[in-house]
Amino acid sequence: MDMQYRRLGRSGLKVSVLSFGSWVSFGPQLAGDNARECLAAAYDAGINFFDNAEVYAAGRSESIMGEAIAQLAWPRHSYVVSSKFFWGIEGSVNTRNTLNRKYLLQAVDGSLRRLRLDFLDLIFCHRPDPETPVAETVWAMHDIIESGRALYWGTSEWSADAIREAWAVAERDHLHRPVMEQPQYNLTERTKVEEEFAPLYDEIGLGLTTWSPLASGLLSGKYLDGIPAGSRATLPGYGWLRTQLTDPGASRRVRALKVIADELSVSLAQLSIAWCAANPHVSTVITGASRVEQIHENLGALDALSRLTPDVLKRIDAIF
Repeated sequence: MDMQYRRLGRSGLKVSVLSFGSWVSFGPQLAGDNARECLAAAYDAGINFFDNAEVYAAGRSESIMGEAIAQLAWPRHSYVVSSKFFWGIEGSVNTRNTLNRKYLLQAVDGSLRRLRLDFLDLIFCHRPDPETPVAETVWAMHDIIESGRALYWGTSEWSADAIREAWAVAERDHLHRPVMEQPQYNLTERTKVEEEFAPLYDEIGLGLTTWSPLASGLLSGKYLDGIPAGSRATLPGYGWLRTQLTDPGASRRVRALKVIADELSVSLAQLSIAWCAANPHVSTVITGASRVEQIHENLGALDALSRLTPDVLKRIDAIF
């Protein structure tokens, strides 16, 4: 099935309904030829949005993606790249867990250098910063866009109230407004997208680039019989994930979902990704992969999407 493209909120920018993100996989599991092959497979299938962040693998994720894109020599007009700023990768007082002006204006330069780009298409404030006045952050994002180093800005994992406040500052001072938010969204994590943000879609035309459609692999079904060797949950520092992935209640729901996936002749992962994309407020669903085969598997969600009738969606709702 052909790739679909959706407008990013009320902006004129169109992004592929499935996109490719580098969190976790770029660095610990993926680099060099492997990374380039995955990006090429995604791009060849019509994916035009590639999501990254300064903090992923402490900058290495951006370097790996930048090197791969340079080798692939794609025309710059044909793809959209993002980065996100908040946690920082330098160990000084003004570069950690902040959205102050000094950090943001320097951080964007570091990302451009690592990604080997003249500008970023999208930049995100990766988390809210209660210690920096919202107006300072909004002005900094506006100035980055005015300087030509980025085209659109947004937020990630902010509350609806914080997004409204940033929007109001931008409106009042005639600045570039936040266009998109990047929340977690999947069958087990729905409140923010479906309830808290609900008024913002009409009020400000908020677009969504959602992450973790498989709930860190839970909804792929690969953890139904325990934790397989070499999976993300075995990586150092991911102990919290192991607990989450082996919860008996969650496994029961995933088994019930598998019955529906089998009826539709799609995999659990394809059904779970398609379910996210079935929400019309979602501009793009960020998927991840550490092998080319996983990219092809994820792309099967496009077929699954065409099979999600209102009746099927109702049955899925009843499970979760």
